[in-house]
Amino acid sequence: MDALASLLDGPRARGAFLLRVVMEPPWAVRIEDRAPLCVMTMARGEAWVVPDAGEAVRLRPGDVAIARGPDPYTVADDPATAPRAWILPGEVCRTADGHDLAEAMALGVRTWGNSPDGSATMLIGSYLLDGEISGRLLDALPPLLALDGGVWDCPLMPWLGEEIVKDEPGQEAVLDRLLDLLLISVLRAWFSRPEARAPGWYRALGDPVVGRALRLLQNNPAHPWTVAGLAAETGVSRAALARRFTALVGEPPMAYLTGWRLALAADLLRDPEHTLAAVARRVGYGSAFALSAAFKRERGLSPRAHRASALSVADASGSES
Repeated sequence: MDALASLLDGPRARGAFLLRVVMEPPWAVRIEDRAPLCVMTMARGEAWVVPDAGEAVRLRPGDVAIARGPDPYTVADDPATAPRAWILPGEVCRTADGHDLAEAMALGVRTWGNSPDGSATMLIGSYLLDGEISGRLLDALPPLLALDGGVWDCPLMPWLGEEIVKDEPGQEAVLDRLLDLLLISVLRAWFSRPEARAPGWYRALGDPVVGRALRLLQNNPAHPWTVAGLAAETGVSRAALARRFTALVGEPPMAYLTGWRLALAADLLRDPEHTLAAVARRVGYGSAFALSAAFKRERGLSPRAHRASALSVADASGSES
């Protein structure tokens, strides 16, 4: 499993938040839910996504945008329209004075807005990503990116529009998979653009030698890898692999492996049911002590301190809702 697939593991496990938004101007919604990632597609009409910093993005039918949190932003019919509603953590929707809008603006199954016949319709999916592996990819994205439907044609959007309003058995799983596919398509298209700053490891996945080496390391981090062993698996010499890997990824193979192992460990440690010894075994360390030493050396805090911090953040997020 490569890091792009790993990015989607969490949302598939927990379920993404999907909504069909129908609006009639004037309208503006302030997004302060701190979701790490939000995918927005325009099904009908037009809308603007207005970040606090940077230029506003205009969306027309077929366009898609990704907002990377936790920074807030506004979605509106016009950049000058003042917010009428605020979206807060925990799927809370309120007016400026705290009045709950959840029921007042409910228009049906996964449908929300100020008019059932509004001229603008958006499909929105918010991912509740939270982890080190996800961060490796999200950090490479701009705070707000957009793809023009005129140059990027995705057949998934009409399908998502049809499925999002259905209330059938297993529907949440269907929607999660559709949103996963849409997100993958957007990220692939974005990283293929010359202005995108894809991380070195992402670009290197397309290399026949280094790409295979990366997948071997990512798919089996617990294996006792060496550069020689990795070179044998990829069919090149040790020196050639080390040179090519470093040039494309930006760091030597074993340094990348260490970072990958510790990122996996950091994510696993968020679950209090995983013992430190069990985490150590899963990411390739012979003992809890060995993992603790490496974790503290690279990250400046112990695994237990990291776990306590992650649980504290999760508790705080839960209390906000």
